[in-house]
Amino acid sequence: MTLARTWSVGLAGVTGAMVEVEVDMSAGLPGVVLVGLPDAVVRQSVDRVRAAVVNTGAAWPMRRITIGLSPASMPKQGSGFDLALAAAVLAAAGTLPAEAADGLVLLGELGLDGSVRPVRGVLPAVLAAARAGHATVAVPAGNADEAALVAGVDVLAVATLGDLVDHLSGRTRLAPHVRGPLPPPAPAPDLADVVGQAAGRRAVEVAAAGGHHLYLTGPPGAGKTMLAERLPGLLPVLDEEAALEVTAIHSVAGTLPPGAPLVGRPPFEAPHHSATMAALVGGGSGAIRPGALCRAHRGVLFLDEAPEFPRATLDTLRQPLERGAVTISRAAGSATFPCRAQLVLAANPCPCASAAGDVACTCSPLERRRYRSRLSGPLLDRIDLRVELPPVTRAAWLAADVTPEPTATVAARVAAAREAAAARLRGTGLSLNSQVPGRLLRERWPLPRTALALAERALDRGLLSVRGLDRVLRVAWTLADLAGRRVPGGDDVAEALGMRLQRAAA
Repeated sequence: MTLARTWSVGLAGVTGAMVEVEVDMSAGLPGVVLVGLPDAVVRQSVDRVRAAVVNTGAAWPMRRITIGLSPASMPKQGSGFDLALAAAVLAAAGTLPAEAADGLVLLGELGLDGSVRPVRGVLPAVLAAARAGHATVAVPAGNADEAALVAGVDVLAVATLGDLVDHLSGRTRLAPHVRGPLPPPAPAPDLADVVGQAAGRRAVEVAAAGGHHLYLTGPPGAGKTMLAERLPGLLPVLDEEAALEVTAIHSVAGTLPPGAPLVGRPPFEAPHHSATMAALVGGGSGAIRPGALCRAHRGVLFLDEAPEFPRATLDTLRQPLERGAVTISRAAGSATFPCRAQLVLAANPCPCASAAGDVACTCSPLERRRYRSRLSGPLLDRIDLRVELPPVTRAAWLAADVTPEPTATVAARVAAAREAAAARLRGTGLSLNSQVPGRLLRERWPLPRTALALAERALDRGLLSVRGLDRVLRVAWTLADLAGRRVPGGDDVAEALGMRLQRAAA
């Protein structure tokens, strides 16, 4: 037979699209023509496939070979098409039965010796294959556990091209891969390690319960980083749907932890302040990769020393934080990544960052003002909670033998508050207070005017924008959920207002 086809998957962001690989052999000068918008990596796959086929012991057909990747209008990127190309060429040459390869989805990069190497994005690719109705996929042995996360699909773990040839020829059949038990997650940092900082602990608890963004300021050693690192431990474990979504993003990014194919806990990303815009949000000159914001989806993005980030880089977070998704466009196409993450900013109060606080500060008022103005007003307006941490006092340090509440205790309160919010928001498609639109919040769950007196006064004085008022109301609902109250009272609104205006007044 001179015509054969197999299937593979191309990725656009975290969405997979089926790619049909067709190979036609005809009379003429020996050569290979590859069509279907391949990038440089896919074009080079011809040489890899030829060497792998020969080193496996099969003969490379000395005919004119035309390889088509359909749909032809979709750009093809990456080395994951190698295995499908090799199987289609061997089937067209008659080395393999054509019916054995037809309908099989193959993913993997070939080494020159015929070994099959792991590739990125296997989980979203297998999910796309399952949605398209394919029942069997062949993946590199190193990606087998990841592919087996998809229910209803038989996964063939292929170590070498020779193994695939023997399987399709019927000589040695590969058994479907069975995923082993997932390793237990590493223990999260405990909130009990934080000395003092009652206001900071309260802010982290409120942020976890409502999904609110958080801004922490204070001198070095006050505990800003410790509090931020303990926020993911307060968040509930990801359910199956959320875990697959987060794992798919990390699979495309190539950041899946070894031996743990499923990300079951909320991720924590803390890029350095020298990170570029593409590293923070996503992009790249070749294949579009998710940035730190996208990798923190359903988790926490922590930006330490936030004023040291370029202001333009920080401002790119504004729209994605509101939408919960980011679309990155390039000349060759675009990709959309989910990025519904909690943003935590941490900053020193001034450039000198004296550990003794304002007492030993050598910065002029103008220098302090310029330093704080590196964070734009529109970005800060999207931050629900702003807390200034004082230096840890000697009394607090000496009282460290009195163990504060551990993460498990606080996480139980957070889980109860989230359940209360989810019950109230049932039917709206929302689950967290931070996601409720302001208009819906005011119309469906209005608060008595007596409870809003302080917030309305702050709005009249220009201390709050209308968006800021909506965010104060969201935090007030979170405080009520934590306290087990059905409706926020004046104390809840006052505390929420204080958490928002504390940094502005400092």
